[in-house]
Amino acid sequence: MLTRKQYELLRFISERVKECGVPPSFEEMKDALDLRSKSGIHRLITALEDRGFIRRLRNRARAIEVLKLPELASSTGARRVFTPNVIEGNLGRARGAGEDDDRPVAVPIMGRIAAGTPIEALQTRCSTVNVPPDMLGTGDHYALEIRGDSMIEAGILDGDLALIQRNDSANTGDIVVALIDEEEATLKRFRRRGAAIALEPANTSYEVRILPPSRVKIQGKLIGLYRKY
Repeated sequence: MLTRKQYELLRFISERVKECGVPPSFEEMKDALDLRSKSGIHRLITALEDRGFIRRLRNRARAIEVLKLPELASSTGARRVFTPNVIEGNLGRARGAGEDDDRPVAVPIMGRIAAGTPIEALQTRCSTVNVPPDMLGTGDHYALEIRGDSMIEAGILDGDLALIQRNDSANTGDIVVALIDEEEATLKRFRRRGAAIALEPANTSYEVRILPPSRVKIQGKLIGLYRKY
C-alpha cells in the first residue's frame, strides 16, 4: 500500500526518467510535491525502496531505478481496466475565440464517497465543479470527493473528485458508486460472482466484499477524475 505522496513521487520519478533518461534531483522532487524540505523526500524515497518500488544505486549521484509501478489490474484473465481521465484543476487549457460550445458544465458535488471503509451516504448538494463538456456522456452527472486509498492502484487518490454518470446498473469491471444496505456508500470495481456481487478494491490491503444483490444498489459509474495539484 502506498500513501498519496509516495504514489505521486513514484509517478514523478518514473515520468522524469522516461522523458529525460535520468531521475529528478531531490530539489526537483521537493518542488514537485510541494514539500518544505528535502527531509520529507528522503523519507518517501526510503519508504518506496523498502516496499520494493525503487532501488537506489550506491555511490552514484541521482541514481534511482524504478523497479515497478502499482498494478492496475490482475494479470490473470481479460479484465476491463479503468484508466482515469484526469482533469487539471484549471481545466487544462485556455479557450480561444469561437469556442463557446466548449464552455465548462457545472456538475454538482453531492458529498464524499469512500475508497476505503464505506462511510455514511451523503446526498446533499454542497457546491459545483466546472467540467469540460467532452468529459461527460449522456444523462445526468454528479461528483463525489474521494476519501481513502482502496482504489489507489487504479490511479484514484484520496482527495480526488470522482465524476459519476448516474446509472442504476453496471457491467463487470466497471468502477461504480455502490450503496450498501441503503446507508453506506463506497467506490469499488463491480463484478458478478454467481448469484452474488463482488465489490473489489484496487489495493491489496483491502478485502473484496461479497454481497447478495438485495444489499447493493448501483448509483452511478465512474467516468473521470478532477484533481487539483
